Amino acid sequence: MGLAKRIIPCLDVKDGETVKGTNFVNLRKAGDPVALGKAYSEQGADELVFLDITASFEGRKTFTEMVTRVAAEINIPFTVGGGINELADVERLLYAGADKVSVNSAAIRRPELISDITRRFGSQVCVCAIDARYDEDGWHCYLKGGRERTERGLMEWAHEAQERGAGEILFTSMNHDGVKNGYANEALCQLSEELSIPIIASGGAGCKEHFKDVFTIGHADAALAASVFHFGEIPLPELKTYLYHEGINIRR
Repeated sequence: MGLAKRIIPCLDVKDGETVKGTNFVNLRKAGDPVALGKAYSEQGADELVFLDITASFEGRKTFTEMVTRVAAEINIPFTVGGGINELADVERLLYAGADKVSVNSAAIRRPELISDITRRFGSQVCVCAIDARYDEDGWHCYLKGGRERTERGLMEWAHEAQERGAGEILFTSMNHDGVKNGYANEALCQLSEELSIPIIASGGAGCKEHFKDVFTIGHADAALAASVFHFGEIPLPELKTYLYHEGINIRR
């Protein structure tokens, strides 16, 4: 059956609080990230992602002290992103308790950052996060939390990230983010077919069936979601039981 599919709650953090929006805007508060992280770990989440969503835009470093507090409360792999621009940032976050780091804006601006991280710490530490939107001329990558369009295409940038040593791709469809109509399965399927590293799907979860579809149609290796977990719409244990009975290879 291959590797088990992973369910990953994502904590988007702004000013010390978990928030969630729609299409990257209209943020609303969702709770204390430390308490949420602990709850998800206890409920059977396979991993946890913590994104300081305004770090790149505001030009500051990820909130290291909160990373330490979250890491102390969980016993699952922990990925941290936001404002990572150099190896010193990676070292600081790993020391604070992160298992992996997610790089996005800085990696597009300076792709050798991925190569530097993987040479120093190993591919397993580096997750390349890609925020992309389907525009009239195709999928384009965006910087600074979706505020700034680039001319990099989703597929070509994902290929380069893999070639530079990234261990995983975390693809968020800006079109699907927070809309709850399902993941961008067509693009995910293409990424899965063309790349050899794991693909984490993000953006669009609204019901349990969407998770089944992202694994069976999108061929994603992991599904990341936020609001459906934060606001109690889909309890994690219930989701895993559903997927198991649908024949998805899932850790229970």
